[in-house]
Amino acid sequence: MNKIIDNISIVIIAANADKVIKKCLDSLVSFKEVILYLNNSSDNTEDIASNFSNTNIFHGPFLGFAKTKTKAVSCASNNWILVIDSDEVIDNELLDSLINLNLSEDCVYQVRRNTFYKNRKIRFCGMSNEKIIRLFNKNITGFNEVLVHESVMLKKLNCRLLNGTINHYSYSSISDLIQKTDSYSSLYASQNTKRSSLFLAIIKSIIYFLKIYLFQLGFLDGYVGFLISYSGANGVFYKYLKLYEKNSQL
Repeated sequence: MNKIIDNISIVIIAANADKVIKKCLDSLVSFKEVILYLNNSSDNTEDIASNFSNTNIFHGPFLGFAKTKTKAVSCASNNWILVIDSDEVIDNELLDSLINLNLSEDCVYQVRRNTFYKNRKIRFCGMSNEKIIRLFNKNITGFNEVLVHESVMLKKLNCRLLNGTINHYSYSSISDLIQKTDSYSSLYASQNTKRSSLFLAIIKSIIYFLKIYLFQLGFLDGYVGFLISYSGANGVFYKYLKLYEKNSQL
């Protein structure tokens, strides 16, 4: 039997994640406490999660990613928090690292993350072996206050990289890409007040596509690389266009 990790709480926010939540929670059974904070969820996510005895389910509104995660963190009984997305799975190497980790209050901890389209790993597009801060002491630091693409604040803390990987099954279909593009671009527009224009939206989206597809070698991922690059460019185009509409009151 694996050792139970009782000094780190897992925190997940989710909405309508019944396609991915079982795979996520299966990888977290070695943790004594998993906080699942559901916001506006109407599918079978809660029913699936209720089968996991270590998972405590809470409900609340979506306030933007940072504020919602901060609210979910407040539900945890431990000071040390490992934040996982509902479509992420931790591997055995990372689990072993966490079991044997001597936590230090002057540190936050990074993990490597690989992203998948369906079950295909994205090797380029700037998505391979990302390093993201996910483990922190909630009494010392927390999230910044942006609505989307939030991150844990480093402050003056040391940052240590853990062995192991989080596998991110972010896109199960083209529909997922379209939905996330629309959602994230709306959040970006709602949290920004800077000026925009049709010309800026076009230029920014072209630059993004060239960056991801050419300079970050997305073309080496073949069809998936083009799909990710083009979808990302669309997201950039729409977030600046939505910002333009908001500020010009069209």
